[in-house]
Amino acid sequence: MQLMDQHKVPSTPQNFMIWYAYASDSIPDLKNTLDDLVSDADAVSQEDSAEIFDRYFSQLSQGKDIQRAGSQMSDLVGDVMSLVSKATDDAEEFGAALEDSVGSLADLSDPKALGQVVKLLADNTQKMLSQNRQLQGKLETSSQEIQSLKTHLEDVQKEALTDGLTEIANRKNFDLVLQSESDAATQKGTPLALVMIDIDHFKQFNDTHGHQTGDHVLKFVGAMLKKAVKASDLPARYGGEEFALILPNTDLSSAVALAESIRVAVAGKRLRKKQTGDDIGNITLSLGVSQYRAGEPLSTLIKRADDGLYQAKGLGRNQVVAETELSAVAD
Repeated sequence: MQLMDQHKVPSTPQNFMIWYAYASDSIPDLKNTLDDLVSDADAVSQEDSAEIFDRYFSQLSQGKDIQRAGSQMSDLVGDVMSLVSKATDDAEEFGAALEDSVGSLADLSDPKALGQVVKLLADNTQKMLSQNRQLQGKLETSSQEIQSLKTHLEDVQKEALTDGLTEIANRKNFDLVLQSESDAATQKGTPLALVMIDIDHFKQFNDTHGHQTGDHVLKFVGAMLKKAVKASDLPARYGGEEFALILPNTDLSSAVALAESIRVAVAGKRLRKKQTGDDIGNITLSLGVSQYRAGEPLSTLIKRADDGLYQAKGLGRNQVVAETELSAVAD
């Protein structure tokens, strides 16, 4: 509690979990992350706290969900296998009864004995039909439970790859998709572009209007990116106030045009506080664009887009800089 007070952290259950883990050193990576944050500033923002909680505690919860669902799935599969095994035994038993009956039929001359064999066959057939109906019912129930678990696992996976605040892809999803799309671009010889995006003066905006309003701005930018791209593109929150767009089958000039249209659209929106209706002005974006070169490390692709973003900031912000402009500066 002293640490939370020292760093101006609100006393919420989530924040207490974070700082308890920090004080007890139970999650070393979390401690290192917080040490880096507090070395840069006295206060830890609510946005930073939310990111840390999502990173270290939501994943733990998701892991438990997956483990629990996996255990249930294993139990269900075991039940189904038991049902199948029993059905196999029943079928073998029925087959043996048929074989004995057929053997008896071959030696029958007495009508009474024939009636007994027919009755035996009818009784065994009825028994088998009843067992099959029970098996069918149990398998249908198991199938429904397995489908429910499958849906649950898909939901957990989606949550694990989605940024909780903006509801677009998170950094983990970004990394996975960029790797997948770069592999596809190399194999097919198709273009792949990357746009890195940063909200200008965001920390200053947070200090002026508060972190809750800042969260609404992050949601707004995420929604604008989602609205601007195709279904095959991936808008993602890269971290903090930085976003990214992965653009498969898109060359550099097309990516620059898209980035420019997003910049203009965001800059043209006047923002208001929902609670009060107060006009808080507009925000602007700085964007850097790069194009994948087959076989290059993805860190190099990201660095070129990042370099463009920072050059855009250095030139006054609210603009797009492509990797070709970086080459011109270097030359």
